[in-house]
Amino acid sequence: MGRRSAHPAVLSSPMETTTSRVTPLREPDLERVPQPPANTEAEQALLGAILINNVAYQRVAEFLVAEHFGNGVHGRIYAAIAKLIERGQIANPVTLKNLFDQDGALAEIGGAQYLARLAESAVTIINAEHYGRNIHDLYLRRELITIGQDIVTEAFQHDLDDLAPEQIERAESKLFELASSGQAEGGFQPFTTALASAITMAQAAFKRDGKTVGVASGFIDLDKKLGGLHPSDLVILAGRPSMGKTALGTNIAFNAAKAYRAARGADGRIDLSRAAEDGAVIGFFSLEMSAEQLATRILAEESGISSDKIRRGEVRREDFDKFVAASQRLASVPLYIDDTPALSVTALRTRARRLKRQHGLGLIVVDYLQLMRPSASSRGSENRVQEISEITRGLKAIAKELDVPVVALSQLSRAVEQREDKRPMLSDLRESGSIEQDADVVMFIFREEYYLSRGEPSRRAEESDDKFNDRYDRWKERCESTYAMAEIIIAKQRHGPIGTVKLHFEAETTKFDNLIGAERLPGGEY
Repeated sequence: MGRRSAHPAVLSSPMETTTSRVTPLREPDLERVPQPPANTEAEQALLGAILINNVAYQRVAEFLVAEHFGNGVHGRIYAAIAKLIERGQIANPVTLKNLFDQDGALAEIGGAQYLARLAESAVTIINAEHYGRNIHDLYLRRELITIGQDIVTEAFQHDLDDLAPEQIERAESKLFELASSGQAEGGFQPFTTALASAITMAQAAFKRDGKTVGVASGFIDLDKKLGGLHPSDLVILAGRPSMGKTALGTNIAFNAAKAYRAARGADGRIDLSRAAEDGAVIGFFSLEMSAEQLATRILAEESGISSDKIRRGEVRREDFDKFVAASQRLASVPLYIDDTPALSVTALRTRARRLKRQHGLGLIVVDYLQLMRPSASSRGSENRVQEISEITRGLKAIAKELDVPVVALSQLSRAVEQREDKRPMLSDLRESGSIEQDADVVMFIFREEYYLSRGEPSRRAEESDDKFNDRYDRWKERCESTYAMAEIIIAKQRHGPIGTVKLHFEAETTKFDNLIGAERLPGGEY
């Protein structure tokens, strides 16, 4: 009997066995289902306060919008109140009654009579801002939940074209946008506060060696024209190929890094939250050259040995002593290089924020603008002008957000080559409209020696020896007068004058330096 009674269980089909084990669903307990954070009572109290006294609206209007309300109907009531008040009309249950008589959603909760009940639940105008901030905080929490759910969903979807680092960048971008939207901070500040900040900046400039308000470039005449590289400024450094854009950008970055003196608190410890006493921590985004190539240039500049010889290994034994001495001096320089190609604005912002948080950040250099790509959301755009416009706006936003100058190198169009005078102009900027508009400073590099050395005169047909020799001598004289000389043309500057600054350029070590003119010789003005 025992064996026969066991057979039905053994011979039963898998389906029957599985079915027999299924637990029947229970009725859901709606109270235990997690609900997005919201505070209906606070929303009702705030709306009631505004309906009783419209002045309460001014206390929350700066940071609170209709979308921040957890209850959609409350959001629509708030939007209607805002529209009336901003038109200069009174918003109360009477003036809003006609607007909501035909509103089906409002009819479900009592129609226009609901407005009167809101007025009855009003808080005092003193508490209005507190309730508004509570509503805004709960909105941020709901958005955080949504972003978190999106991150989890995207991470589970295995898409070969959507790599994890790109998902991280999108997540950070969404969090940054959420942090920036509807902020309760900001707004007007008393002039005395701004005046105190200006005096503090002047005191900091007085303490610096270069007497500059911003980060000193290390070039005396250039710093006099610019007053240094100012925080929150976008500085465009443009030129044709072989003019020395990367060299000058590297020199500026290295000079600022060498001069770095960290700010210290009252206890004597380094305080990364404050601006450096001098110099800057540098974030160098090299989209064209590798970190090793950039390091070779800096090593050549510091050791005085040609970068070309270092690259080819044509160095003498005694040169290695110079390398060792140079490397010891460079070891403590706060210069951080990111050589990721085709970097997006979003990725650059993420990495710059991380660098500022971990090591402090005082200057960003981007080499170069046209090699960047826009954010993933606009990757399908075929209009290069629009892409460059988005990139420059993004770089300007990064400069303001991190409160550091951003130096972006840029290529010039070939229009320069077609003119007799090869000095660049603002119209020579590629996609010049957006670059010129967003930049606070636009500088061009021009080396006349480069063009003269490639334009050696040749004898013309039926030209006499005397005429040819005279023309050749004039060309040779111009070559000698422009030898190792570079012009930095400041074509736009929001804070000061435009003009031209001359620098010395040593091609072998790709190093720019201050030009020693007659006025700086002994007995001169300096």
